[in-house]
Amino acid sequence: MKNLALTLVILFSLSKCAYGAIEVLGNQIIDSATNTPITNAKITIPKYNFTTYTNQNGEFNLGQNVDSATIMSVEKAGYRPFTLTINNNITSKPLVLGIQKSNLSDIIIESSMMHLGDDNYSKSSANAGNFKLHAIGPTFSKNFIIKSTSIRTQNYLVIGSILGIDTLLARAMGQNKIINAFASPPEVYFNGIKIAEIQLNGDNQKIKLPNNLIKLEQNNEVTIKAGINLMQTAYLDYDDIEIANISIVSE
Repeated sequence: MKNLALTLVILFSLSKCAYGAIEVLGNQIIDSATNTPITNAKITIPKYNFTTYTNQNGEFNLGQNVDSATIMSVEKAGYRPFTLTINNNITSKPLVLGIQKSNLSDIIIESSMMHLGDDNYSKSSANAGNFKLHAIGPTFSKNFIIKSTSIRTQNYLVIGSILGIDTLLARAMGQNKIINAFASPPEVYFNGIKIAEIQLNGDNQKIKLPNNLIKLEQNNEVTIKAGINLMQTAYLDYDDIEIANISIVSE
């Protein structure tokens, strides 16, 4: 899947390891257009309550042993918020991450991490070990105004990162370890019309917005609904997922 906001280069070099943690030297945040270092970019890993900032050369270290897939967030004023699902294979080598400058037409719908579902999930669920937040419920909705000057030929809803999806396809792709159950995919609605289903966990998933559904200079609404465990018939069991960074971009 094409990544909208990331130029990712994994540089193979030596890393310095400490007991109980990994300290990787040479991680860097750069401008994806100019390759210049970005100073004072904020790096967070919510699972570990970890926060750090890049230095004058755009460099940063991770003081965490990332034992399973989790979300890392990069924030910097003037740039599109960015998240990346990382694991120990990725963080054991230095990273150079290119982030993209924001446009006046960009709309940040939600930049924080959210947990959708009912807090009832199996340990074998996709990335369940990374869930840290309590569920806000099975549905997320938010209203926002799209200005006529913000619209271009093609517009996309972008989900920065999503974890926890337990669809049949996610199981087939090895994203969870559940053997005897699977869930329906999370559904995405725009102004009350379903525009997508999300079958797989991943980063920077782009969903095309139909131009005929966009209301200029009026309230528009994005809704994301968690899937449902299709093998549970005794009660309604939502598939718990976590989402970070929801935005609308134009191209």
